[in-house]
Amino acid sequence: MSRNATEARHGMAAGLDTFEPTAILELLASGQQEAARVVNPSIAAIAEAAELVAAALAKGRKLVYAGAGSSGLMAMADALELPGTYGIPREQIVLLLAGGVSSLTDMVGAPEDDTALAARDAAVLERDDCVICVSASGSTPYAMAVADVARARGAKVVAMANNRDARLFAQADVSILLETPPELVAGSTRMGAGTAQKIAFNMLSTLVAIKLGHVHDGHMVNLRPDNEKLRLRAAGMVAEIAGIGFDEAQQLLHAADNSVKIAVLLAAGAANADAARHILIRSGQVLRKALAELNTTETTVKRAAKR
Repeated sequence: MSRNATEARHGMAAGLDTFEPTAILELLASGQQEAARVVNPSIAAIAEAAELVAAALAKGRKLVYAGAGSSGLMAMADALELPGTYGIPREQIVLLLAGGVSSLTDMVGAPEDDTALAARDAAVLERDDCVICVSASGSTPYAMAVADVARARGAKVVAMANNRDARLFAQADVSILLETPPELVAGSTRMGAGTAQKIAFNMLSTLVAIKLGHVHDGHMVNLRPDNEKLRLRAAGMVAEIAGIGFDEAQQLLHAADNSVKIAVLLAAGAANADAARHILIRSGQVLRKALAELNTTETTVKRAAKR
């Protein structure tokens, strides 16, 4: 039996292939639910990792995801969502996937052992970037080699793995341990380990977005509304946050070049879109702070007028 839990055989797996379908699915569901629960002990580490990521992005540096196989797919799912959902510039999000994007149609395993490939891929890393290296085992050569290059170049390293003694943690500024139990199908880390990774990525990137000011009262106020559904969603956000009608919200959104934040500031009294942009810059892109500044300015002007 493997010393790594991610490769060990599950205690309930004996005879699994002889069970009734519903019994198999009940065990699989239980495994997924158990995997979700292991994220809780890692909340403090996820919060610490979010600080590093937010700091890098706020300085205009890159967030780099690095992984192989199923873990790489979990990283990719998170990376691809951030520009559209939270308006983070695409050039600041980099995905290093062992074997490249072309490997997605045929998930061969060899590239995860290719440290020379990892070193070439990691050439994109620069000082003050932040790289998240993910590996279920915590010993994938590709992920470890990327972490080595990152440290040598002065980038911050977040390591995410599912085994307590993961070697990848030794190279990290922050370590996120997702200690999932053995899989019902031994070594199939796309199941429990992948579920825990996906949840952790969701939590981490959402906290980063909140820290960067891209979430306001639960609304994704920095989304990129590039289709009709999202434009309607954006107008709905403007209407709710500003307390105005939907038609007016759509008009303001058009005037704001589809920026929810700017449209809300226009509704709150900003002179024009350029003025709203300058308020946002001064507030660090945080809508709540921008609204407070705008309200303070308006109050000051009104008091001066009364004098």
